[in-house]
Amino acid sequence: MNKKKRIKILMADDDPDDRFMAEEALQEARLANELYLVEDGQELMDFLLHQGAYSDSEKAPKPGLILLDLNMPRKSGREALEEIKAHPELRSIPVVVLTTSKAEEDVLRTYNLGVNSFITKPVSFEGLVDVMRALSHYWFEIVSLPEFEAN
Repeated sequence: MNKKKRIKILMADDDPDDRFMAEEALQEARLANELYLVEDGQELMDFLLHQGAYSDSEKAPKPGLILLDLNMPRKSGREALEEIKAHPELRSIPVVVLTTSKAEEDVLRTYNLGVNSFITKPVSFEGLVDVMRALSHYWFEIVSLPEFEAN
């Protein structure tokens, strides 16, 4: 088993309350991971490809894990997932869908697009803390992830 690593997490979610709760849940779970937040699929792709407001790769480092909401404006999580998994430099980044959807169609479609895990957002803060702890344990302690350079 790997020892715990500080992995950069990039979360794409259009709901400011969900973004805030995720930050708080990471802190409550005492996880030392750096969390970067974007508001939709277009901003996610700009971050990953160092475009627009994210042209400085020091402010937009390559994440070790992406938490992705499905239903967002401008570019949906499904569209962003498809682009990420089609891009040679991005496809190895693990993507975890974290969404309110429980639809079997969403589960099947995102796995077909290459998602690594599908999690329905818990309704309580305590549930979200538990999810963050479980994600941390699994992705940062158990599995082996590719090493990404700082930029």
